[in-house]
Amino acid sequence: MRGGSRVSELLTILVVEDEYPLQGIVEDILIDGGFGADILSSAEEALTLFGSGTRSYKALVADVNLKGRLNGWEIARRIREIDPAFPIVYMTGAAADQWPSQGVPNSIMLQKPFAPAQLVTAVSQLLNAGNPPTAPA
Repeated sequence: MRGGSRVSELLTILVVEDEYPLQGIVEDILIDGGFGADILSSAEEALTLFGSGTRSYKALVADVNLKGRLNGWEIARRIREIDPAFPIVYMTGAAADQWPSQGVPNSIMLQKPFAPAQLVTAVSQLLNAGNPPTAPA
């Protein structure tokens, strides 16, 4: 575990990315930006971990095109069912044009490749927005 006990003091970001080389890059970007990161390769794993409540995640960074039953759009929608104001950052190389119809409100889309500062800025912007949760319908 990188950072030792320091990670528990950081704002931990849940990352879902199924390409192993990108997992390390995203993890390094977030750690360099002052965040903790739990990197998972499937939406199903991420939903299980998020739902368990064992970690207090502050945001989701999800690749849109994932292997498995669920994609990045779906994991974001499911997490928003649990927490309507949860910060969501999408990453994609080819599906950015679907964001207006598939993305959740108050989310950010990053087109791959993106600069490291863009990811840190996107997460920070959503965390600092302080939008109050909306009441479920």
